[in-house]
Order: sequence, then C-alpha cells, then structure tokens
Amino acid sequence: MEGLGQFAPFILMFAVVYFFMIAPQMKRAKQEKKFAAELKRGDNVITKSGMHGKIFELTDQACVIETQAGKIKFERSAISMEMSKKLNAPTVKK
Repeated sequence: MEGLGQFAPFILMFAVVYFFMIAPQMKRAKQEKKFAAELKRGDNVITKSGMHGKIFELTDQACVIETQAGKIKFERSAISMEMSKKLNAPTVKK
C-alpha cells in the first residue's frame, strides 16, 4: 500500500497534464485535419501568414489561392482554420 501512495502524486500530475494539455491538442489537430479536408474551390480563406484570398484550385497537398495580386500556390496546411472560419462567419447586424 505504501508503494502506491508514493506514486499517487505522479499519477495525478500525469492525469492533469493529459486532460489540460495533451487531449485538447489532439482535439485541435483533429479539427484542423477535418477543416483542411473540407476545403473546396471558391472558399474565402486566410493563410497563417495573413494572406487573404479565394481558393482557385485544390490538389491533395497544395492549393492555389487567388488574391488581388494574382494567384499564389500554398500548402493546404498553411490555411488558418480560425481566421478562415471568422472570415466566413455570418455577421449579425443590429
């Protein structure tokens, strides 16, 4: 019984780290993967570097985004999930 009591703080610390750090990170990675898979031509997106544009062409690994400056090729992983969702969210007028 004493041996288990010595490991209890480590077990508790691992549980806290898992539920507050590892699990949310895995959930976010799953959401980003789903978002990247659901991209389609014509979607307005923002890249992680801040470029705004509309998806012109999609392949498995990359996408071509049409901006005011022209067409630029990016990796699919370079599309920002949060910013693109905010860009496409309906606005509420008062």
